[in-house]
Amino acid sequence: MARDDLFPEIPFRRSGFLDVGDGHRLYWEESGNPSGLPVVFLHGGPGSGTSPAQRRFFDPRAYRIVLFDQRGAGRSTPHASVHANTTGHLVDDMERLREHLQVNRWLVFGGSWGSTLALAYGQAHPERCHGFILRGIFLGRPSEVEWFLTGVRTLYPDAWRRFAEFLPEAERDDLLGGYLARLLDPRPESHLSAARSWARYEAACSALVPDPRQLVDMENDHHALSLARIEAHYFANQLFLPAEGLLAGLDRLADLPAIIVQGRYDVICPMVSADALTRAWKGAELVVVPDAGHAAMEPGIRRALVRATERMKIHLMA
Repeated sequence: MARDDLFPEIPFRRSGFLDVGDGHRLYWEESGNPSGLPVVFLHGGPGSGTSPAQRRFFDPRAYRIVLFDQRGAGRSTPHASVHANTTGHLVDDMERLREHLQVNRWLVFGGSWGSTLALAYGQAHPERCHGFILRGIFLGRPSEVEWFLTGVRTLYPDAWRRFAEFLPEAERDDLLGGYLARLLDPRPESHLSAARSWARYEAACSALVPDPRQLVDMENDHHALSLARIEAHYFANQLFLPAEGLLAGLDRLADLPAIIVQGRYDVICPMVSADALTRAWKGAELVVVPDAGHAAMEPGIRRALVRATERMKIHLMA
């Protein structure tokens, strides 16, 4: 019978820090079978970091599981730094990590911003990818950023009002600019309060049925600051993506398998982006979870992701 939920808790086998230049050191860890199918997990945000639960999407007997915290996120240092922190830097970091771990090719697994980075990496290095499992698709288009900043109020007017009213009324016509100025302010009393407000807004809109534990985790100062500051930095710079966008480069991935998992009621990354990606990507399969929003640990999303890793295991190891 096919597995239908997370694998048991998995300890990491080894971990370390990789110096990638520009003063940045990335935290990385490996779990599972050292001789198994390599898979790299790309966290969201940008800026959210990884957690032990994310190892549990993968069969530890079959997969060599690689998690890492992107520049400025999680345990990577310097914390919450936006210096030399762009999509191009992150793509290069993945190549450095792959070479450091002596991985020839890996399956790329990413959700939300992680799906964006997965596509950017795959288009730069298709020969290093076995395939893709993506969730909560974010293509980094201006319309998607604008939706997050203002469109969400259509469905979450209460959460959006708290988000907007954090700023003085005179600054509410430019929410991103107002938040970014505070998030980059070196004074903790300025950047931490802005980070908590930003993270609270994102958490409130992420799940179809909000999880109180996630709301608490998102307001952890360490997590909230890297998430909010780096996310706002990327938003203000058009995600450091090419002007033609990620859909234009999908021909490079046409022969690679992909499973896309999307919550029908995803408010953070609405399903229109997953639909556009699937229609443009030959060979990609869209799995719509009918009773879920954006969060990876919603029951329907996590079950669909585990099924996807199990299917990819069979397909790629055949």
